[in-house]
Amino acid sequence: MLRGLDIRDMLIIDRLELAFQPGLNVLTGETGAGKSILLDSLGFVLGWRGRADLVRQGAEQGEVAAWFDLPDTHPAHSVLEEAGIPSGPELLLRRVNTADGRKTAWINDRRASGEVLRALSDTLVELHGQHDDRGLLNPRGHLALLDAYMDRPDLSDAVRTAWRDRRAAVKALDAARAALEEVKAEEEFLRHAVGELDKLDPQPGEEAELDSRRRLMQSAGKVREDVARAFAALGPDGAESMLTDAQRWLEGAAEHTGDRLDAPLAALSRALTELGEAADGVERCLDALDVDPLELERTEERLFAIRGLSRKHAIVADDLAGFAETLRERLDRLDRGADDIATLEKSQRDTDAAYRAAAATLTEARTEAAGRLDAAVMAELAPLKMERAVFRTELAPAEPGPEGLDAATFTVATNPGAPSGPLNRIASGGELSRFLLALKVCLSGDTPGVTMIFDEIDRGVGGATADAVGRRLAALAATGQVLVVTHSPQVAALGAHHWRVAKRVEQDATLSTVTPLDRDARVDEIARMLSGDRVTEEARAAALALLG
Repeated sequence: MLRGLDIRDMLIIDRLELAFQPGLNVLTGETGAGKSILLDSLGFVLGWRGRADLVRQGAEQGEVAAWFDLPDTHPAHSVLEEAGIPSGPELLLRRVNTADGRKTAWINDRRASGEVLRALSDTLVELHGQHDDRGLLNPRGHLALLDAYMDRPDLSDAVRTAWRDRRAAVKALDAARAALEEVKAEEEFLRHAVGELDKLDPQPGEEAELDSRRRLMQSAGKVREDVARAFAALGPDGAESMLTDAQRWLEGAAEHTGDRLDAPLAALSRALTELGEAADGVERCLDALDVDPLELERTEERLFAIRGLSRKHAIVADDLAGFAETLRERLDRLDRGADDIATLEKSQRDTDAAYRAAAATLTEARTEAAGRLDAAVMAELAPLKMERAVFRTELAPAEPGPEGLDAATFTVATNPGAPSGPLNRIASGGELSRFLLALKVCLSGDTPGVTMIFDEIDRGVGGATADAVGRRLAALAATGQVLVVTHSPQVAALGAHHWRVAKRVEQDATLSTVTPLDRDARVDEIARMLSGDRVTEEARAAALALLG
């Protein structure tokens, strides 16, 4: 709820502070007194796009501050949280406009953008009038208004859920098709590469092993000669024979030397054992160095084949086995791609059918709600002296979306037999005002906690019709807050709080003032509205009668 408005140096206002109340707040005054300036100033602090020349002539800057009460459940808290601005039970907005056009805004003393202000304003204020393109006159919002009147969030939620599922299925199908096309483009390469790798079947570490074996075989000729000489030196014709002779001679001498040769004989025995093991190892090495030229050729061929594939695919040889597995997986996806696409296509058809079924249910409920809304608006139009007008909510097919398959437009025909059309094109003047009021009365439950502003919505009506307008405004204000700019004494008399807007001239400057009125002042103001500049006793009596 709007609690206050502080305006400084805006147009013809030098300094003005207003404190608003719950219920019906009315602002009256002569044409040109500055009532619209109050709305321009409020729109400015709320970030609305409007006239550019707002700063009072001669002032360096204009400034508007507004403060609102915010219950704990007010949707403005979510906007503030998303913007990273602290919130509490009171919201303070302040915006400055310099003479050169620069605008700066603060929300709860934090710098804020016009975008955040406008997001907040959608939760704080509704402006209704003949030039309202943000609320009831905006066809883009009619479907949401119809859904709010229908009050079946379960159906809307079901459609949104089904839409998300449908979009996810379409996205998965598109991604699978794109992936399949990508793999198909390299099918020839994949099949050739996988066949080549599978045929060779390289293993991690094999390249190093083959290289070592090749080097050994290449140098086996020279190495074998040296190993053979060593084996001959160690064998029966070499060291083994000499050590055996020495052992035999020492054993014969040991019979005459006591135990002096025991240790040398033991050492010699160990040497013979070690010599035998060395000879066996050298002999095995000789056998291994018997190189088969064909084996060397086969080793080189495999080594060169592995290195060739490594260069071809630009990876190290040890990674060829893992690379082959990756290619096989891609080829497998290609081979089973048709089955996957078929599965995803079925999922897409199923989710589309579920979405359309949910949307059809929602359309049916909307059609029924549209009939009820039309009847309710028509019932409200009769007391407003528009019983011959026709209001209809038209539903038309729309492109699939999260809101379903419908588009809604509020249409009117001002007289039987007259062509109907969108509300913002057919009705005009007082007729449009009354249509808007009737519609708003029927939709009053859709915007809890929002301050409703009606800008001369009673223009062009008077007498009993104006009284009917006022009573409906009062009914809207019974559980909230309504601000109405009015020229109708019948409407003004029904206000719970009343301000008079007037102009004064000071030092050749025209300024606007707003004065709260007590009961006596209200009598005078309403009498003026009834009789004009010259207030008569008859007008006062009529004003008292209106005030009750």
